[in-house]
Amino acid sequence: MRIIAGRYRGHQLVAFSADHIRPTTDRVKETLFNKLQFQLEGANVADLFCGTGNLGIEALSRDARFCTFVEKNPKSLAITRQNFEKLKVPASSYKVINMDVLAFFKSYTGEPFDIIFADPPFTEKMAHFVVEAASSSAAFGNHTIMAIESQRKERMEDRYGSLVRYSKKEFGDKILSMFCHESAMEQEQVPQQEESDNE
Repeated sequence: MRIIAGRYRGHQLVAFSADHIRPTTDRVKETLFNKLQFQLEGANVADLFCGTGNLGIEALSRDARFCTFVEKNPKSLAITRQNFEKLKVPASSYKVINMDVLAFFKSYTGEPFDIIFADPPFTEKMAHFVVEAASSSAAFGNHTIMAIESQRKERMEDRYGSLVRYSKKEFGDKILSMFCHESAMEQEQVPQQEESDNE
């Protein structure tokens, strides 16, 4: 795994052996960050189920202002912290929270995030419940964009309350979905609905 662009461009993340982690591939990550290239500078970001910290560190590399990394698995948190050390990521630019993501959404009381990344464990098929929790959380505001990965056969709706899916792209057995608040769609603050395209 490597950082694709920005201040940490080309840096490899630490090697690891952990059956519970299936990192976002460079191909998916590049597509995702191409979609977000104009939203990243100065953004307040959350990397949920952060695993290795791959997505959040990529966002910081591309000038996100701050990232909150949320993960309940201690082995994953250890890998994430090793990556901070390896890349010398300033401690002032991130926070690590050891917590279940659904509990995090329920208890969150801060300002809404600008961008939320979520890559739930592929064995648990919980993407539907993650977006459902986000739809009633203070973490998701009128201008928040959420990118979530799920499996092809996993349940995923196009709408969760006021959250709507405005982009869907398939990569083999994985689907990358982008959600925003319906008011952002109405004001054309995100790209209009695009057709699903398989790769």
